Amino acid sequence: VQLQASGGGLVQAGGSLRLSCAASGRTFSSYTMGWFRQAPGKEREFVAVINPSGVITYYQDSVKGRFTISRDNAKNTVYLQMNSLKAEDTARYYCAADLSYTRVKLSTPDYWGQGTLVTVSS
Repeated sequence: VQLQASGGGLVQAGGSLRLSCAASGRTFSSYTMGWFRQAPGKEREFVAVINPSGVITYYQDSVKGRFTISRDNAKNTVYLQMNSLKAEDTARYYCAADLSYTRVKLSTPDYWGQGTLVTVSS
């Protein structure tokens, strides 16, 4: 599975962005998808995960109520809608995929995209 993230940019605090991650391959609907982020000088951290059907989602506490993960299996794409952005959301955001929901939730998925940079100005 090859993953291509896009949609990052510069936004003011309180604003919104939607990230997209396009996946190659014909088995996208079999994969659990996740979003992760890495801020400068910090380790990469889990943000959100969505199961293959899109019914089950789970979020890091700091983004609950502000971020929404979703997917369109017909378009082989997963999204991360980010609202009420804060300066501490500044990071490079990565999408990831794995056949195992647990592996994504535990931040050990098999496949990673290249990342897209989100900068939130305060």
